[in-house]
Amino acid sequence: MNKEENIRHSLSHILAIAIKEKYPQVKLGFGPAIENGFYYDFENLKITEEDLKEIEKRMKHLVKQNLTFEKKEISKKEAKEMFKNEPYKLELIEELENISIYKTGDFIDVCAGPHIENTKEINPNSFKLNKVAGAYFKGDEKRPMLTRIYGFAFENKEKLDEYLKILEEAEKRDHKKLGKELDLFSFHPEAPGCVYWHPKGMIIWDILEKFGQKIRKEYEYEKIKTPQIAKNNLWITSGHWDHYKDDMFLVNVEEEIYCLKPMDCPFNIQIFQTKQRSYKDLPIRYTEIGHVMRNEKSGELNGLFRVREITQDDSHVFLREDQVEEEISKLIKMINEYYSALKIEPNFFLSTRPDDFMGEIETWDKAEEDLKNVLKKQNINYGLKEKDGAFYGPKIDINIKDALGRSWQVATIQLDFQLPSKFKCEYINEAGEKQTPVMLHAAIFGSFERMIGILTEHYAGNFPFWLAPVQVAIIPVSENHKEYAYKVKEELQGVRVEIRDENETVSKKIRDAAKSKVPYIITVGDKEKQNNTVSVRKRGNEDLGEMSIQDFINNNN
Repeated sequence: MNKEENIRHSLSHILAIAIKEKYPQVKLGFGPAIENGFYYDFENLKITEEDLKEIEKRMKHLVKQNLTFEKKEISKKEAKEMFKNEPYKLELIEELENISIYKTGDFIDVCAGPHIENTKEINPNSFKLNKVAGAYFKGDEKRPMLTRIYGFAFENKEKLDEYLKILEEAEKRDHKKLGKELDLFSFHPEAPGCVYWHPKGMIIWDILEKFGQKIRKEYEYEKIKTPQIAKNNLWITSGHWDHYKDDMFLVNVEEEIYCLKPMDCPFNIQIFQTKQRSYKDLPIRYTEIGHVMRNEKSGELNGLFRVREITQDDSHVFLREDQVEEEISKLIKMINEYYSALKIEPNFFLSTRPDDFMGEIETWDKAEEDLKNVLKKQNINYGLKEKDGAFYGPKIDINIKDALGRSWQVATIQLDFQLPSKFKCEYINEAGEKQTPVMLHAAIFGSFERMIGILTEHYAGNFPFWLAPVQVAIIPVSENHKEYAYKVKEELQGVRVEIRDENETVSKKIRDAAKSKVPYIITVGDKEKQNNTVSVRKRGNEDLGEMSIQDFINNNN
């Protein structure tokens, strides 16, 4: 851990001290450092966010006491006696071989560390408690629901203030809020984790889908469509049954178990297997707008970012081993084309073999080496995500940063030597012998839901002209100018136009159009009608003045 992480971890202990002092009846859960802060879980604690100010005040007082963090190794027997009244600590102790504790004042916790040496290393104004939430012990819904207190923490007050400003801006950009205000999509309790797409939201969806299909067609991908449901023997063969069963929706039909598909790859393999393939046929590139269902826990659902119904811009490529480098290079080029259109720079990461992997280590080593070679030859600086590969193969993950500097994982390129073998996929090689192909899994947006959520927050709803659901709002000054407004609309061929002819004042119609974040607002009155012109206001209240309709069209081509 670095210094900041040590501070965060240490503050979780200070939080536990403050809670134990005020609420001695609580039982301790766990309190790790997390990104940008820390948390601690407690049983038998009932508080609201109104109580956090007082708890935070006590924490600041404790920090100023120059308390030390003293580590000691103890035996399991000693630990059990020391924490005999703390059931969650006892469970942890049973799982550990080597046990260490940290003592801070009179407070003792089972902890591997590391921590800072003394609370004088913490600036009392560099942390803030921010929310109370419920959390199941070890994430297990069958276990008790604990009370979790979250806090932010940084090395200094300046960093905390900067982060709080980002959070404030993020709240304004919240896609759930903007989705409602801009009439893009909605969520309803009857379908948790699923999205209701409104007409304006579908415009954005269709633009992105057509944009992606156009690029894939240039790279010779063929469109396919596969079923939404299959018997579980398909997933047993693929290995997903062992790795994903708990995240799948299962249906009993005529005494057989069917699964709503959690991913598309086994179906793509079955299409590949419908006829004999030659080495001359490869690579075979399939692309599918894949609708998959994953049984995400209800507490983890989050707007468009975490859903149960996921729509992927999926693709699977079957190829020879000697084609791997070239094909991955093409996918990287394709990714750069996608994100340059969005004016977002992709960042690349190599995700390596997880603990729960399928296949032989030698095969994995070769696959990882293949991916490294491609990244190096493409002169791509990449980071490492240790043990974050799929269970069937390593992958290249692509992250993007939004306008607030937040990082999001979007695209992925997975190199798979496992599934083709499990399904006994074959092609006839140059020697006339049967050989197993390699398989690439690739999604460029990742999922439409997540991507549209990211873009909504990235642009704060101010979508670029080409992506905006309504590109131009035309406002007739009075009833006498409606006919001219519709004439202007006809001349704006190919532009998505909305005429605001409600029975409201012009100023209110302009305000309402501005709130809907339309790129251009056109007003037409007597002068414009007489001159065959339009008065144009650009988003952000920039007055472009009066111009001919053709000049307006030329400026946006």
